[in-house]
Amino acid sequence: MAFQDPFANPQAYSQTRATSFDAGLRAYMLRIYNYMASALALTGIVSLVVATNPALMSAFYTVQENGRAGLSGLGWLVLFAPFGLVLWLSFGLQRMQTSTAQAIFWAFAILMGVSMAPVFLVYTGSSIARTFFVTAGTFGAMSLYGYTTKRDLTGMGHFMMMGLIGIFIASLASFIWPSPGLTFAISILGVLIFVGLTAYDTQQLKALYYQMGGSADTLTKVSIMGALKLYLDFINMFMFLLRFMGDRR
Repeated sequence: MAFQDPFANPQAYSQTRATSFDAGLRAYMLRIYNYMASALALTGIVSLVVATNPALMSAFYTVQENGRAGLSGLGWLVLFAPFGLVLWLSFGLQRMQTSTAQAIFWAFAILMGVSMAPVFLVYTGSSIARTFFVTAGTFGAMSLYGYTTKRDLTGMGHFMMMGLIGIFIASLASFIWPSPGLTFAISILGVLIFVGLTAYDTQQLKALYYQMGGSADTLTKVSIMGALKLYLDFINMFMFLLRFMGDRR
């Protein structure tokens, strides 16, 4: 592109810069959404394949004496491995190559698919599809709000993070002392918290683009991390909504 003297026509120069910057921002956000959507599709495919294959299900899950499903040794590994991958990606992103970050991201999506396979055995396919579309619509609306709003959502984000800690503690309490009322309250709060986090995380990812101004390689790695955040928002919102909208088999 030819050099443009900013002093010859300041208004035209400013408009050109804004257009170029907005195009870069759109490409950056589109890359994040593409990574996230691809990971969701991969998770769904893996979940369905595992759920419909008795040999795979028996490798990860066992049937206990009381008739309830349990986890095999491999199943426990699959359950906790995604947490390790998230930590690895979070703390090692700057030092690792882009190809490594991508491999970790796809491995995370696959492991999540294996761990979510029982969903297809517990709930009907139609209710899973219905909940997915409701989640997609809610996620899309809140992400668009986070992208377009001029309001600073930092305070709301901090409040949602505290609520997330509260849900974790309440879930532990519910596991030790089962209570239908507490479980219902956790589900409601879970939906609200991840709805709010979707808007907050989207705004944070947009702000991060303005702060970075890094190379294409850096933007790609940050896009992967951003896709992971939005993926987790979507999956958690979906699982909490499924408790309300899912029809059990």
